Amino acid sequence: MQGVIAAVPTPIATGGEPIRDLFIAHCRWALENGCDGLNVLGSTGEANSFAASARKTVMAWAAEDLDRSRLMVGTGTPSLAETIDLTETADDLGYGVALVLPPYYYKPASEDGLFAWYASLHEALGDRPIAVYFYNFPQMTGINLSVALIERLNGMWPDRFRGIKDSSGDLSYCRELTSRLPDLKVFPSSEVALGEAAASGFAGCISATVNEAPHLSAQLWESRAEPDPALVGKIADIRAAVSAQPLIPAVKFLVSRRTVETQWRRVLPPFCELDDAQHTVLSEAIEKLEAL
Repeated sequence: MQGVIAAVPTPIATGGEPIRDLFIAHCRWALENGCDGLNVLGSTGEANSFAASARKTVMAWAAEDLDRSRLMVGTGTPSLAETIDLTETADDLGYGVALVLPPYYYKPASEDGLFAWYASLHEALGDRPIAVYFYNFPQMTGINLSVALIERLNGMWPDRFRGIKDSSGDLSYCRELTSRLPDLKVFPSSEVALGEAAASGFAGCISATVNEAPHLSAQLWESRAEPDPALVGKIADIRAAVSAQPLIPAVKFLVSRRTVETQWRRVLPPFCELDDAQHTVLSEAIEKLEAL
């Protein structure tokens, strides 16, 4: 898996349950408009606000209706047992990659404790072929997965621990990983980083804001050997406009804007939908950038 990967949102009905037809339609649109792959049930998909049963339902929808070779799925929770169960389900459904957060409740977590947690996941998976990609998101988890820890796990089980999504925003961290572990697939969380993907050895990006203009990120990925500064700048401006609002409600609002499906605006607590003023600011910013 490489290239432009959208962290897709999950549409929600009034009762809080996911909506299949809207979800699959957006996933197909993203794949048809520049995305090489999709991250299902990541942070943007509000995975940790759903019950495990709902997560399994959405996982099954994607596996049944989409090209599974182009999918990865979030399975990490603070519970090792639940993480194992979700990852086994993903493997049963034919996913090739599980994106796994560290156990983010008990902090501070020691390096040895984190190693034991991921090692236990590997051992429980046994001969199952599913790969585990680390998900480093210290702003949310309070845990920063050190390069040394990743190097240790990848060194012992390279066929299991094969990649990472880094949402820390620290590209020096990503560069150190590609330098020390050239076979590890490193995905920054910003599509702007595609501008240095060739130089820094990044495998692509896994991004929430890709949902707005995936075709532009696809152009940048294809031209990564000689990136166009103007294209990088436009992508950066779009990402900044979306990120200026609460990110997940903003992404869902923009999907609703494109599809004219107001149900896309709905979010699960503790998130709140954007208000009318935020709608106006975001719409005007995107319209201005679309006109360039």
